[in-house]
Amino acid sequence: MKQPKTALLALEDGTTWPGLAFGAAGETTGEVVFNTSMTGYQEILTDPSYYGQIVVMTVPHVGNVGINALDAESSRIWVAGFAVRESSPIVSNYRAELTLDEYLQSQGVAGITGVSTRALVRHIRTVGAMRSALSSIDPDPQRLIALARASRDMNGADLAREVTCDKPYRWTESAVAEWYPTDRAAQARDYTAADTPHIVAYDFGIKRNILRLLASRGCAITIVPATTTAAEVFALKPDGVFLSNGPGDPATCTYAINAVREMLGKVPIFGICLGHQILGLALGGSTYKMKFGHRGGNQPVSFTDTAAIEISSHNHGFAVVANSLPSLVEVTHVNLNDGCVEGLRSKSLRAFGVQYHPEASPGPHDAIYLFDEFMRLIGASVNSNEVTFV
Repeated sequence: MKQPKTALLALEDGTTWPGLAFGAAGETTGEVVFNTSMTGYQEILTDPSYYGQIVVMTVPHVGNVGINALDAESSRIWVAGFAVRESSPIVSNYRAELTLDEYLQSQGVAGITGVSTRALVRHIRTVGAMRSALSSIDPDPQRLIALARASRDMNGADLAREVTCDKPYRWTESAVAEWYPTDRAAQARDYTAADTPHIVAYDFGIKRNILRLLASRGCAITIVPATTTAAEVFALKPDGVFLSNGPGDPATCTYAINAVREMLGKVPIFGICLGHQILGLALGGSTYKMKFGHRGGNQPVSFTDTAAIEISSHNHGFAVVANSLPSLVEVTHVNLNDGCVEGLRSKSLRAFGVQYHPEASPGPHDAIYLFDEFMRLIGASVNSNEVTFV
């Protein structure tokens, strides 16, 4: 039996984390971050928001259910590298088409298994997310530490331009109904004045499930590149504008911030993740880089209107500064772990956003109602100042 090759993950603080190679043989750099999700590793791999990051999974056994085409959130893997405690050599799922190892190999993504991920995650929580380098071809510690220190910093990185689509396109595929038994889209067609509301969705790194859930609500959807101007959006005659998730430092997306600022008050706007941060900046707020961010499917968020607590899926390393927002903007959702802003809205400007992922696939789905609120906002009178969350 062929013996697996050694691999090494090196961090810019000089620590090294040995393991065994899996996936593609190669070398990569990226910001090292961790994800606490128990399931959904394929969705993580294919989420463009992880572009430029080496992702460490906290769940110890990864790869059990293999890979299938339906669960991908985009057309390719976006993570820079993948680190796990144990990569499962056995796949047991009727939907599986590839093993995790085969999938990483097919797309040239290097992985490392056998890492002490518990110790590594505790280290990241203490020191913070940092630059790193992973190699399965030349795991020399000092060379990799130097490579990590020379790699791109996430602060000031404009990555939305690098993951966005090349040109506008249309989307029609709806969500698979049995995946969302509590989704009210099938019954709710009375919340919009338009028979087929037209949504223009900015692609800063958009996930397919967002588009599926909009399509399930009867929307016609046009996806546009990240650098699309407000004038180009208005030429498409949208009933609503959606601002997607994506990677990088939101403050560098000046093209998008300026476009959103021009659209405020003229069309309903809904932002998720990076889109939420861009909305906050367009409204006059500021953002900051978090120590290690939120990534996982188990973050508790309080909705300030009702004090209801939602368990939510997150993937962000930046956040909006609460006290930087002007008086016409209110904070609607707050993270119960660290108090950071998870949602904001401006009733007068018909705009709202959330930091977390109501479209989360595989879940949780506590916040899926936000898509219905977007539809109700679109259907409301242009002169109405009401945005009522249920």
